[in-house]
Amino acid sequence: MAVVPNPASPPWMNVLQRVTKQSDILMAVLILTILAMLIVPVPEFLLDTMLVINLAAAVMVLITTLYNSQPLQFSSFPSLLLVTTLFRLSLNVAATKLILTTGKAGAVIDAFGHFVVGSNFIVGVIAFLILVVVQFIVITKGGERVAEVAARFALDALPGKQIAIDGELNAGMIDEKQAKERRLAVQREADFYGAMDGASKFVRGDAIAAIMIIIINVIGGFALGLSRGEQIFDVLQRYTLLTIGEGLVSQMPALLISTATGLLVTRSASDRPLGEEFGTQLFSRPRVLWIVCGFLLCLLILPGFPKPQLLLGACCAGGGAFALTNGQKRKALTDKQAEDQALAESSVKPAGPESVMELLGVETIKLELGSNLVPLALPSEGGDLADRVAGVRKQIAMELGIVMPTVRIKDNLQLRANTYQVEIKGAVLASHELQMNCVLALDSGMTYQKFEGVETIEPALGTPAIWIAKVLKDRAEMAGYITVDPGTVLITHLTEIIKGHAHEMLTRQETQKLIDHVKHHDEAVVNELIPNIMTVGEVQKVLQALLKERVGIRDLTTILETLADYAPRSKDMDALSEFARQSLARQICKQHMEEDNMLRCITLAPSLEQTLRESVQATATGNMLAIEPQLAQSMIRAMNEQLELAADQGFNPVLLCSGQIRLPMKRLIERSIPTLPVLAYTEIVPKVEVESLGTVEVTLALSAA
Repeated sequence: MAVVPNPASPPWMNVLQRVTKQSDILMAVLILTILAMLIVPVPEFLLDTMLVINLAAAVMVLITTLYNSQPLQFSSFPSLLLVTTLFRLSLNVAATKLILTTGKAGAVIDAFGHFVVGSNFIVGVIAFLILVVVQFIVITKGGERVAEVAARFALDALPGKQIAIDGELNAGMIDEKQAKERRLAVQREADFYGAMDGASKFVRGDAIAAIMIIIINVIGGFALGLSRGEQIFDVLQRYTLLTIGEGLVSQMPALLISTATGLLVTRSASDRPLGEEFGTQLFSRPRVLWIVCGFLLCLLILPGFPKPQLLLGACCAGGGAFALTNGQKRKALTDKQAEDQALAESSVKPAGPESVMELLGVETIKLELGSNLVPLALPSEGGDLADRVAGVRKQIAMELGIVMPTVRIKDNLQLRANTYQVEIKGAVLASHELQMNCVLALDSGMTYQKFEGVETIEPALGTPAIWIAKVLKDRAEMAGYITVDPGTVLITHLTEIIKGHAHEMLTRQETQKLIDHVKHHDEAVVNELIPNIMTVGEVQKVLQALLKERVGIRDLTTILETLADYAPRSKDMDALSEFARQSLARQICKQHMEEDNMLRCITLAPSLEQTLRESVQATATGNMLAIEPQLAQSMIRAMNEQLELAADQGFNPVLLCSGQIRLPMKRLIERSIPTLPVLAYTEIVPKVEVESLGTVEVTLALSAA
């Protein structure tokens, strides 16, 4: 991409912008230049320039590290450490060749040799050795160990942090975008500390190489000087001073970068710049400074100690402690005044709508746990409730074709310790009691032994069950029982509640999201239907009618195409819903078929069906059956008898009737027999084998009465 110069900027600024835009090319040129310095001789002027750049870069790295509040803010440090180490080694090689060939090493090395060393090679050797010891044994070794431990801890904590993020996501504390950002940050942190563990080895190797180079330079220079016929003392002094000066020049940047490495890997527990951390943590307690002041004053009594320095230090510590004490008193007084003012304002402020606006929000799904059930939601105590809820979300998406809202999981101390309750839009729909140290045993119909325990009802199926001790689990399974742990009981109950109330969770906003998703790959049908023929709200009503009978809307394209075909001719939502069901007939049949691919059903007697067909009446809420209560009760009683006979055979049949009365029949029996699916004859697709298990017959004289 071309860089357009800014006419208002100075020429040098435009040049700098062009250069920074080509940073990748500059980095490649820099690496090749560093490698070339290992081979090509470097003149004195260029060597001096490179040494100054090396020293300035080391200072820049150290200052940047001090101002970082998080290690990941300097995530390029491991790679930068490798580049600076290679640059420093190339300068060592270039300076060594220059010293051995010409007996000179430029102004920078000469300045270090005479100013720092003082023209005494013994002082230079001692200073260099001290510098190497400080860098290699103290800073480098410590930083390497910290980097190693930090890398191991970061990798070990990676699964736990990811689980915690998933738990917060499932609990509704964060959204998908925040969870993605946190997972990326955790992964980057683990990668960073792993890279720092390897990069710290470069620092140690650099310190060892510096010692080897200094020894080689002294020996090589001594040998070359003697071969030229020079005096031993002159050779020793000249080459040793140059070599020591060169070592000090290279080790000063190395020491700065080693210090930056140690600071960076030890900043894991900080979230502010280092100077601010020191100031806050060291000078926040006046008592500490008072003790330091007293200690220095005690040293004044002892003979031989420099009294002016001790007195100055005691005065500084005492003055700082006094200032901190007064500052804390003023802050406490200010905070109390602000608190009193806020309390006074709140007492006279009228209660308006804004004061309770935060209380108006209602969670779509909330799961509240008693105190004994909280471990089910804590990964630290082996709880996997968050993972199970994530599995339910996938199951709902696969079966019903909707995105399940976030389940808010929280504790409720007002509940009994072993009780949980499920709320949908602020209303409690179900609650149940679990036994945490037991398993739930369900009678499979083939049991031959009874166990002692706490009798209960399985909440999802409504069948009798019994809580037994965990140690009896294997024996119960051998006796024909189906055993379920408390967490599975809870999550199964939650799943059934969500499936039964999925139509209430499908809002217009969620409907719009589903339509937008279809529009990505089937734009034509969406553009034809919405908004020219139907509104989003009308589509929502059709989808809700399907979900209410647990018909999945995952094949939304087929549903929308059906509505686009029939909606221009009819605005009756019941009729459009029935047309949509017929378009999903294959899916509906498959949903209710048994394991042997047989659809088993119960049917209505022809005379009863004819009577019901004549009783259909249109109302404001849709088509209903206008029949006598005695007839309705007798019909429901007869259906229950047929269902019990089918259950004895191990079957879960559907009620099969004509399409004219299918929906009114479902509305009639949904309160008494909510689990009985009602299918129309037109919803049975070809090649589906149907077996009738019984016929519902009622004395029609009841209707005449």
